[in-house]
Amino acid sequence: MYKYWDKKSEEEIKEIVFSSLAKNVNYDEQNVLGLPASYLDRNVFNHDAAFLKDAPFLSTMIKNPNHIGCHTLGASESFFAGTQEIEKDLIKICAHDILSGEDDEYDGYVASGGTEANMQAIWIYRNYFNQVKGLKNEEICILTSDDNHYSMDKAGNIFCISVQHAGVSDNGRFISEESVQAAVDIQKAKGVKAFIVVANMMTTMFGSVDEPEFYATVLEKESLDYFIHVDGAYGGFYFPFAQKEHHLDFRNSKITSVTLDAHKMAQAPYGTGIFVIRKNLIKYANTKEASYVEGEDSTLIGSRSGANAVAVWMILSKYGPFGWMEKVFILQKRTAWMCEQLDKLKIKYYRHPSSNIITIRSEFISPEIAKKYGLVPDNHAAPKWNKIVIMDHVTIERLSELIEELK
Repeated sequence: MYKYWDKKSEEEIKEIVFSSLAKNVNYDEQNVLGLPASYLDRNVFNHDAAFLKDAPFLSTMIKNPNHIGCHTLGASESFFAGTQEIEKDLIKICAHDILSGEDDEYDGYVASGGTEANMQAIWIYRNYFNQVKGLKNEEICILTSDDNHYSMDKAGNIFCISVQHAGVSDNGRFISEESVQAAVDIQKAKGVKAFIVVANMMTTMFGSVDEPEFYATVLEKESLDYFIHVDGAYGGFYFPFAQKEHHLDFRNSKITSVTLDAHKMAQAPYGTGIFVIRKNLIKYANTKEASYVEGEDSTLIGSRSGANAVAVWMILSKYGPFGWMEKVFILQKRTAWMCEQLDKLKIKYYRHPSSNIITIRSEFISPEIAKKYGLVPDNHAAPKWNKIVIMDHVTIERLSELIEELK
């Protein structure tokens, strides 16, 4: 089942990372004169600290590889070829072993976060509709749910296309074929001919999950062009392990791209969103004007730290797939325990059964308790909901303290 993802020992991880760094440019030993780059400044950062020989991630930070471009396309900046191989391996793990894709059928890269990865998808699809279908921006619309992440509205603003929300049920947080139809009707009446659908794999506020077939059914019935991108920025490293059967990965031929965000559930350093897309589509974001970059550039961000890709690869390699399953299993059990306690107190909340987010209606949480326990509101000005996220550090002991106060 897992072809590229396996558990590695500390020594194996160190050996692979340090071997990869050795294949990158060495500014001390090579007379490299044309790069606007170097190691981290020695006057500020100690390169000779003894612990660095046992710290592959920090060593990668010091060596400062630039992973500009998309390495799954072939040619990339050869100065950093060693650590680029680690990023390519990470994309294989995500595309094949987590998102159930076929070999060599995907491109992808480590973005600055889920926002950028979502925008990358929308940028590609907008350009496709512009260049291939000859559509104007006003004939293209981003279609997503009311519980979408704000990056969709940001993307609409930046790429000059409209955004339409499909309504969700108040209790279940589900879109429906009817709510999608109503949303499509609004934009169709305005002359929109193509839709960029963003389906949620666990929303940030509720952990709710969209059924992409509702979007596809309506848009195909209306004979409208569309792509479906999955926003798994929160759920990408969680939901596929909590719920095996679903329609939000590459087993579904209607899904063309997915965002995962390693700096949430994977606990990687901030700046580690992951973008994966089916082959032959990322070319619509290629910037040929980046002619001085080997392989040109098909990413929104351009220059980016190779250390972040190494960090995510190290985390996944340390756990292995079965260790990761166990991690999610434990968080699922903690979340279920907390829901049982809330049920006993007759406190109303929402929780998707395959999620570790519990969102409580605000009338059951005083502002003082919400502030004391760092519960996050849906709206700071006028909250209707406050959420608990069951992360590694959120133990049953800590949850018990909140329960005692709620009693």
